[in-house]
Amino acid sequence: MVFRDRTQAGRMLADRLGPYRTSRPMVLGLARGGIPVAVEVARALGADLDLVVARKLGAPGSPEYAVGAIAEGGAVYVRREAVAETGLSEGEVAALAEREASELARRVRVYRGGRPMPNLAGRTVILVDDGVATGATARAAARSAQLRGASRVVLAAPVIALGSLPDLRVDFDDVVAVDFPVDFFAVGRWYERFDQVSDEDVLECLRQASHAERESVQIPFGNSGNGTGPGSVPADLTVPAGSKGLVIFVHGSGSTRRSPRNVLVARELQRAGLATLLFDLLTPAEAAEDEASSRFRIDVRLLTSRATAAIRWASTHPRTRGMGIGLFGASTGAAAALAAAAESPQLVAAVVSRGGRPDLVPPSELTRIHAPVLLVVGGQDGEVLRLNRSVLRHIPSAQLAVVPGATHLFEEAGALEHVSRLAAGWFIGRLGAFVPGASWSRV
Repeated sequence: MVFRDRTQAGRMLADRLGPYRTSRPMVLGLARGGIPVAVEVARALGADLDLVVARKLGAPGSPEYAVGAIAEGGAVYVRREAVAETGLSEGEVAALAEREASELARRVRVYRGGRPMPNLAGRTVILVDDGVATGATARAAARSAQLRGASRVVLAAPVIALGSLPDLRVDFDDVVAVDFPVDFFAVGRWYERFDQVSDEDVLECLRQASHAERESVQIPFGNSGNGTGPGSVPADLTVPAGSKGLVIFVHGSGSTRRSPRNVLVARELQRAGLATLLFDLLTPAEAAEDEASSRFRIDVRLLTSRATAAIRWASTHPRTRGMGIGLFGASTGAAAALAAAAESPQLVAAVVSRGGRPDLVPPSELTRIHAPVLLVVGGQDGEVLRLNRSVLRHIPSAQLAVVPGATHLFEEAGALEHVSRLAAGWFIGRLGAFVPGASWSRV
């Protein structure tokens, strides 16, 4: 059988998993390709959804041939017959694992955003992938779930190689698939569409599966004065129940609303009870031109006009009207966020700048900012740290927070999680206590 895509495959797989609906299972998608399939399974079963990160250990010279795999939490699986066949020593296998460990750690940081691994004690876990050949990564992920106390671990995938089934039953209490082909070859053979799943796709799947209400919207803007004319840009609005305020994200140069770093921070703010709005600052045509010429990247005036349009749109939208508004800006987007806060003091309650360039905003504008501002900079981002310190005297209610060991993109272990905690602490309370349109007193 050939599936149209992972979504259809996930729905068909869910039909085979009906008996588990009453067992309150935890569905774990094997990142990355298993996540879109797992979303459909969890939705159909009414189950909790999370992920597990594992990395295949590919044989030198034949990276698609798995000699083993590692998974988060320290789980390791080694295919002894593959090691013997390739002639690898224990030291060489350990070296393969060490190389893959850095990428595994990076994915855990991006996808989890500081969240702990889920508590699986006593639970039935359904481990979902988009297809299983040898099952090396699935078996490492199974051991990760067992280390966390899972009582039963079920492997589920739309297609599983029949020849691997006896070995898979060693690590799994049950193995479920739509099809068990004899002649397997590659997983992609069983899909009409088998696009690569990116980090952004994983985060988007997790966000869609959360209990927050997400809405795709368009932010209208007027003539910017730069000859671009009126138009609109796409945005993603997420409003958790009982939201205490709204945080609008203003991304940096060359990025979009799907920036993995901003999406990660947004997810943590949503968990803290804050609504989020992530929007593209440029139209698709402008983005294409910018990709070729960088025309818009440092046009702070244009970016500010778009941020201001988003603020005004949010202040009247039925789901966010009356909420205190915070701005989270990154890089050049932080300059636009600060300038927009100066333009709309009656609407903006607080600002957080991550690795921002406040020096791109004239001091005369910075002095007009009423909202309390938190400037977050990496301790190893020397020039940006100097620039942020230089503007502190111009912003009436600004504080500087330095994240030790972090560089400009905050890619180090725990750095973005640190930023998320700082941002949540800065926004919560300030947004909830803010009355839009009222006279402002600094906090």
